[in-house]
Amino acid sequence: MRETVITNATLVLENESVRGTLVFDANGIKAIDQTSTALPSAIDAEGDYLCPGLIEVHTDNLEKHFMPRPGVFWPDGLAAALAHDNDLAGAGITTVYDSVSAGTPYGKKEYRRSIFAHTMDAITTGSAKNLFRTDHLIHIRCELSGENLIEDVAPYIDHKLVRLVSLMDHTPGQRQWRNLDDLKRYNKISKVESDEEFEASVREEMQTGPIHVARNWPKLAEMLASKNVPLATHDDTTIEDVEQAQKMGAVISEFPTTVEAARAAHERGMATVAGAPNVVRGGSHSGGVSASELARLGVLDGLSSDYVPASLLQAILKLERDCDLPLHQTLAMATWKIADIAGLSDRGHLKPGLRADLLCFRKVGDTPVVRRLWCNGRAVLQS
Repeated sequence: MRETVITNATLVLENESVRGTLVFDANGIKAIDQTSTALPSAIDAEGDYLCPGLIEVHTDNLEKHFMPRPGVFWPDGLAAALAHDNDLAGAGITTVYDSVSAGTPYGKKEYRRSIFAHTMDAITTGSAKNLFRTDHLIHIRCELSGENLIEDVAPYIDHKLVRLVSLMDHTPGQRQWRNLDDLKRYNKISKVESDEEFEASVREEMQTGPIHVARNWPKLAEMLASKNVPLATHDDTTIEDVEQAQKMGAVISEFPTTVEAARAAHERGMATVAGAPNVVRGGSHSGGVSASELARLGVLDGLSSDYVPASLLQAILKLERDCDLPLHQTLAMATWKIADIAGLSDRGHLKPGLRADLLCFRKVGDTPVVRRLWCNGRAVLQS
């Protein structure tokens, strides 16, 4: 089996960055050495960083390709998934949990339910036919306030690619939208509804949302009880939210909206994951806590690109710079820490015997530039 040798690379290990050489093939990483080689066939990294490929546990990016404009449904689902896959590879991501929404979310986002089955089919087909550059798994986002949640989830709960499930409640006045002024501002910016439609929707959701949550929560718990799939909660805001999540069996707190919730999750052994766009932009778009603040406080374990794949690597470098953290520590938030959190024992680390999911990038000023990418030993991107 043909080996690939990368030399003169800055290897980002778990506890340090060193200059050296890495050897791999399709079976995985073979050797790591802190010296250079003059082997003619070796790839000279020219000092660029070499680290594990990034792992993305929650991205909505696929939806943009299925519905590129409001009301515009792309007719070829596989083509949409392939375009999404190209975005991921260009961002240095080698493992993705495509987050697909089950249940009808708040407001005019019913389109998420309308494309749910199509996205599941496209991911399944692309993976089965080995068409993707990156390794695609599925993260089902369960909108507890959705009237149709259970009937949406039931056909897919045993799907072999479903490797993560998260619970969310977007009822106005709860969690992410606890502050209704933030929700009103978001509606104006996104132009989802007119003011009159918005007010009517809020009144209806505040009445029906809690009823659906109370009904869906125990039914979903029963469905998931025998599944060996990690469970996450979304937008934990209070200590009570975290305690409820822990009782449900959740091991991940995604996008906590307050320091209080993030600290409570951390203290209870739950991993915290925040949005990379939050880091890059300098704050949350919906009024939540700054992810950089969570990092400074030591209560941030992982990052997710959420709705901008390229933000993941950008956020890693911004946390390194702004929070005065070493690169190996910030990269861990999208490599080995995420792998460990998600139970991916075969990847995420630069270690012999593990998958050769590898990212080579350089810094141009404060901007990361992806140079090369390998997924499971296969070259999928080269600049």
